Amino acid sequence: MTEIAVLRQHIHGLPAETYAAELRDRLPDADVRIAKTPAEERELLETAEIATGLQLSPEELEAAPYLELFACVYAGTGHLELDAFRERDVAVTNGSGVHGPNIAEYVIGSMIVFARDFKQAWRQQERREWRSFPTTEVHGSTVTVVGLGAIGEAVVTRLEPFGAELLGVRYSPEKGGPTEEVYGFDEVYEPLSRSDYVVLACPLTETTENLIDEEALRTMPTDAVLVNIARGGIVDTDALVRRLRVSGLRGAALDVTDPEPLPEDHPLWSFGNVHITPHNAGHTPEYFSRVADILADNVERIRERGYEDLKNQVV
Repeated sequence: MTEIAVLRQHIHGLPAETYAAELRDRLPDADVRIAKTPAEERELLETAEIATGLQLSPEELEAAPYLELFACVYAGTGHLELDAFRERDVAVTNGSGVHGPNIAEYVIGSMIVFARDFKQAWRQQERREWRSFPTTEVHGSTVTVVGLGAIGEAVVTRLEPFGAELLGVRYSPEKGGPTEEVYGFDEVYEPLSRSDYVVLACPLTETTENLIDEEALRTMPTDAVLVNIARGGIVDTDALVRRLRVSGLRGAALDVTDPEPLPEDHPLWSFGNVHITPHNAGHTPEYFSRVADILADNVERIRERGYEDLKNQVV
């Protein structure tokens, strides 16, 4: 019987017990055990073949002699010392894809808020003012999605029914993608110059840090909207503030900022055409359900052919 250790964790307010219940539902023939204290974690790791949670240190890894797989519940694994897992020949998977539906909904919702100018509607409702105002449509607009991973693809899929012209930017444009045109990061100005909406869905790397800088913002049309659900550091915040002050953009929807949390006195709070949420686009009650789907799929793969070619495998 496969022994799975569920480590201590809370994600978006959801307890680890929820995750364990989802795993038991999908893997009734597995021995799913949950740790609630550090001592219980150490005990479970002494015998578990699979551990799943937020993180596992090299010291904890050394104390897990039978461990074959660490199923990280985060999409990113930058916080893990992956070399330690390679040295121990322990596979590592991540939670890539779990945020696709919910973050894509955030992006589409943000675009509709700007297209239909709901902020103006809300202001007028507060004043009980019945007065028509001009709006636009997402339909027929040009949207550039920067980053065509799981989240970027989910955004593109949901935009297709809107009849939007879809442009993509990725590290390896030669691989193509789900958009009508695909550009490399060194070509980013071309799609930016044509965009009504620019959606940032790429990881923060040396290549993407401050990708949306003064030049990029000046390249975007003045009626364009920036939507950032990636990382705050991909945008030069000072340059964005300067561009907004001169009405150089229609607006921005920011779920992430730099710095983060955004200080109370930061000028971004003062713009009526900036929509700010506290890194909340990824919140979903389905988080552990989707992570459990990934691990259950991998358990079946392991039973069929071992620890090779696992879904979302990074080591």
